[in-house]
Amino acid sequence: MSFLTARLPVRSSARLRKEWLLGWEARLLVLITSVLIVIGLASIYAASSALVERGHAIGSTRMFDQLAGALVGAILLVLASRLNLDRIRDLAWPILLTIGFLLLLLILPFTHRIAPRINGSRRWLDIAGVSVQISELCKLAVVMWTAMLCARKGPEVTHFNKGALPVLVVVVPLAVLIALEPDLSVAMTIVFLAMIVLFAAGARIGHFLLLGLATVPVIWHEIEGAQYRLLRVVTFLDPGSARLSDAYQIDQSLIGVGSGGLHGVGFGNGQQKLGFLPYPYSDFIFATIAEEWGFAGVLFLVACYTVFVMVALRLSKAAADPFRQLLGIGCTVMIGSDAFLHMAVGVGIVPTTGLVLPFVSYGRSGLIVAMIATGLLINLGSRKRQALD
Repeated sequence: MSFLTARLPVRSSARLRKEWLLGWEARLLVLITSVLIVIGLASIYAASSALVERGHAIGSTRMFDQLAGALVGAILLVLASRLNLDRIRDLAWPILLTIGFLLLLLILPFTHRIAPRINGSRRWLDIAGVSVQISELCKLAVVMWTAMLCARKGPEVTHFNKGALPVLVVVVPLAVLIALEPDLSVAMTIVFLAMIVLFAAGARIGHFLLLGLATVPVIWHEIEGAQYRLLRVVTFLDPGSARLSDAYQIDQSLIGVGSGGLHGVGFGNGQQKLGFLPYPYSDFIFATIAEEWGFAGVLFLVACYTVFVMVALRLSKAAADPFRQLLGIGCTVMIGSDAFLHMAVGVGIVPTTGLVLPFVSYGRSGLIVAMIATGLLINLGSRKRQALD
């Protein structure tokens, strides 16, 4: 039974059925998502094929791990595309509270057995051998909850005490928990996503200007409190004055991007992955793709994400009610902002962050969340019609 033409039986009549159909926009999202996942699997293998951990090559291991995540994500995408979104709206509070509890587990001093410290951070919850990055789930949960709240309040979101303030009271504590992992990039991202949904619902621009001014000292305090964050900002603002070691990541990324030329050095032939570029299969996979596929590959990648965002926004605009519209906008911005910020980091346009490239970078949690969000967007473009057998 085809995914695009699955049929749902109707109990009231043996002669009547409901066909689950997708418009061209939803079909295009399925195509783009599939293409990006295939690109990701190939790029992860190419980027990690020469890397060795504990005496074993990790290229095929990384790729098969990602493939397993893609298969799970595909199942969840189909489920999300068929869900009654009213049910999602009703469950927004329980989902967010559950995510908040899991984030708290990550930072408690007695939970190291299920929340081990990896590379200096406690971001993954390890249960029965399965690791889940809760902050990735939090991004989607915040989008769902903020869309629900704004849809219920309607025109009241224009008032600060009924719009922005309730959102901040709930979202900021979640951001604090994520920042304590520490993961400042994702902490800022979830606040950004909540504000985008709030803005789309009609909140006043003046509220965001005031919040932005109030947030600057807080963000600067967090940046100044960690030397590696401060060095990233200083290197970005004045790259000429930075020491070679401070600018190492972005320098190696730019070398990879510049080495690709027009057509690239060829799949699997990149040199930056050979111990020069850090995390060439995740944080800097864009540089790996640029080196091996060249400007043509980069242009194709940018085109895929641009079309994805445009089509997803079109679906969101045409959605049936405010909750669905805001949910679609939030999911679109969640995927689009991560994609373009990741690529911007790769070419030195913004300071270095740990944001992944959706559908492409290694990381099963991020991949699955992006696929669920895509399923929700496809849901907006699906329709059911009755037909006779």
